[in-house]
Amino acid sequence: MTTAHLPESTLSLTPAEALNRDCFCRTLDTDRLRGQLEADPSLAGLTDKLLKTRPNLFSSSVVFVSQKVQAQIRSVVDAIERVAFLPGYQAQALSRVNPVAQYAWGPQGVCMGYDFHLSRQGPQLIEINTNAGGLLLNAALARAQVACCEELGGAFVACAQQSALAQTVFDMFATEWRLQRGDQPLRNVLIVDSAPQEQYLAPEFELFRQLFTQHGLQADIADPSELQWQGGHLLYQNMPVDMVYNRLTDFYLEEPAQQALRQAYEAGAVVLTPHPYGHALLADKRNLIALSQDALLAAWGTNAADRKLLEASVPVTRLVTQERADELWAQRRQLFFKPVAGYGAKAAYRGDKLTRRVWGEILQGDFVAQALVPPSERMIDVDGVLTDLKFDVRAFTYAGQVQLLAARMYSGQTTNFRTPGGGFAPVIVVSDEETR
Repeated sequence: MTTAHLPESTLSLTPAEALNRDCFCRTLDTDRLRGQLEADPSLAGLTDKLLKTRPNLFSSSVVFVSQKVQAQIRSVVDAIERVAFLPGYQAQALSRVNPVAQYAWGPQGVCMGYDFHLSRQGPQLIEINTNAGGLLLNAALARAQVACCEELGGAFVACAQQSALAQTVFDMFATEWRLQRGDQPLRNVLIVDSAPQEQYLAPEFELFRQLFTQHGLQADIADPSELQWQGGHLLYQNMPVDMVYNRLTDFYLEEPAQQALRQAYEAGAVVLTPHPYGHALLADKRNLIALSQDALLAAWGTNAADRKLLEASVPVTRLVTQERADELWAQRRQLFFKPVAGYGAKAAYRGDKLTRRVWGEILQGDFVAQALVPPSERMIDVDGVLTDLKFDVRAFTYAGQVQLLAARMYSGQTTNFRTPGGGFAPVIVVSDEETR
């Protein structure tokens, strides 16, 4: 392990925090990564293409978190998913969104993502995403690491033990199918996104296609404009579609290109996952307002333990309105502003960086203001230069169960995949007790 001498003031750091500050090792083995990403011959060349065209997708380093933080993240996810089933919560969440979100056909929504910043008060929930990208990419990345020292060997082994995750991911889709279709046979899955080959995470679509094909399904990747709604069926290349893995960021299927998919979803003629109903219940940023209001949660019947946990883990969030404009502007340095239907940190702003022009645009749009929680930091070696990067931690989940933790390292206001040395990074969980 490559380390630097810790100054006296950092001796109170937890083992994970100390490692994030003081371990500069590069642990990514590119040959191992190639073996993971190209296990199927049909994916040959994928790794070199990724590293050439997306040089900041994968970091060569890892992020460390404690067992306590890992347990807290799991508890927060579990609590939020319980709250989301409460009638009062559902009524407020569904009352303000597009009518298409009223359709609930049974599926719970694959590839949920809960994003956290880590603080001394514990993990703080920044946002929830219904079509979080990167699950299969991060599973491969976790298995491509080499332990940087003997002391951490066990933690790296645990991180790499994701051999069952691919089956877990497929089972997630199979469960979605059964929840809507019961024992009917699943024949095909269509991965749908706008201009899919142009998407930054397009290589992951190939990994999902290979996964479905490996389990005997017909799998294709398509733009929604290639779909047809005809005779009570959703058609792709004149063949009925059983299931759509939805990677669209038009969460309520409002754009003209999505109309065939929307009609099929409204009719229950296709198993769509994730879906508008799930986005309305969890990923709309206005839900963070409710999740950070103890009195409201209590009125809906949230139990005391969940309320206490959410009070400690969800930063206070408020709706931006003209009536609150002066108050929020005065407090802007302690706030982070996000569009209610945003994704990928688009149009998200730290309050201390706001100009009057941007503030005017925020007031004209649908935004929330969240108490600012600075991201954690990770010191890494970038081409021989020690560089301090920020990071967040994403919990990939299904039905309230955490499948994988991954980090995103970056510089700037938000995650961007443009930072040298940054990108996706495996999360290594270390003991809460420091070993010497």
